[in-house]
Amino acid sequence: MATATWQGKVIAEAATADTVVVEGNIYFPLASVLAGNLQTSSHQTVCPWKGTAHYYDVVVDGNVNKNAAWYYPEPKDAARQIAGRVAFWKGVEVSA
Repeated sequence: MATATWQGKVIAEAATADTVVVEGNIYFPLASVLAGNLQTSSHQTVCPWKGTAHYYDVVVDGNVNKNAAWYYPEPKDAARQIAGRVAFWKGVEVSA
């Protein structure tokens, strides 16, 4: 089982077989994120081979971790396996 935890609360959980690892980051199916833990952010970055990353703020018990999750709504062909998935950083603990 893969989990993402922030401030002691599980925010995403998926069978390890349902996750994808790219560049050392575990990408969870978006449907595996527990409701209410992601808030849309306007932040974006560009990866030359994956495409444009969009971000979410992670929210737990009213506390906000800005831009702590990212996803590629339209990944380039080389990264199509991460479509519909989200990854975490900035203090979010991820384990597989």
